[in-house]
Amino acid sequence: MRSAIERAVPVGLAAHKTINVRTSSCNKLAYGVDWLFAKHPTVMKMLKQPNTIWTKQLGTLGSGNHFIEICVDDSKDVWVMLHSGSRGIGNAIGQYFIQLAKKDMGKHIHNLPDKDLSYFTEGSQHFVDYVTAVNWAQEYARINRDEMMGLVLRAIAPFLPPFHADRHAINCHHNYVSRENHFGADVYVTRKGAIRAREGELGIIPGSMGAKSFIVRGKGNADSFCSCAHGAGRKMSRTAARNLFSKEDLIAQTKGVECRKDKDVIDEIPAAYKDINTVMDNQSDLVDVVHTLKQVLCIKS
Repeated sequence: MRSAIERAVPVGLAAHKTINVRTSSCNKLAYGVDWLFAKHPTVMKMLKQPNTIWTKQLGTLGSGNHFIEICVDDSKDVWVMLHSGSRGIGNAIGQYFIQLAKKDMGKHIHNLPDKDLSYFTEGSQHFVDYVTAVNWAQEYARINRDEMMGLVLRAIAPFLPPFHADRHAINCHHNYVSRENHFGADVYVTRKGAIRAREGELGIIPGSMGAKSFIVRGKGNADSFCSCAHGAGRKMSRTAARNLFSKEDLIAQTKGVECRKDKDVIDEIPAAYKDINTVMDNQSDLVDVVHTLKQVLCIKS
């Protein structure tokens, strides 16, 4: 089953060899990317095969902490969980506008504690373009996850008795920007390593590979801007993890989980992450746990 999923969904830097997504998805995104490339051609120059790469990467996983998992909850129901983002084009958009912000600051940049704090003034043309591009990339990320979910469900079907998805999919962004109202003011909220947790809103908080994950319901805590942590978070760098742990450690810590257990994924070993139970205890004022999930299959690159 794991091999079937890996054949269906390209992982790491891989992309589909042909456009392998629904035409409606491409059409929905095409206008936005045409606008972006026309108005900011440098973004296009930053991409290999700019006119096709965004379509070929739609429905792909990426690398790092991105994953696809099959989990079982406390009621023995099966969940398909996956985590990915806006792939290569999202990265290019971010890098381009960071450099543009530094350029825009010009003579004012010496007043900043760090040049990476460069910004666009709200209402300026570059600010409007940046927000437009970010919103497009966030929609790309959402559709990317939808496409992968369809590919995964079709890949696992031959291995299982007939089944149907009987619950609405939970689709939540993290590391994103949203226009919201808090404390009587309209503001832009950037959630880094966080998800939105408005009152009654369902969210996903994954643990590390081999650990538990959680389906949660937000409490709408105003002091957190209606947010909660999106996962365990790393407690050591990837380099430190590779230096500290061995392949044997990885095998031991992922016992009972069908996943890669080779040296190339040691940096994703569970011990490199914070304890998810402690993380959940520390945010009990932000969310309630609805389901506790345990991974039985995990795909990472």
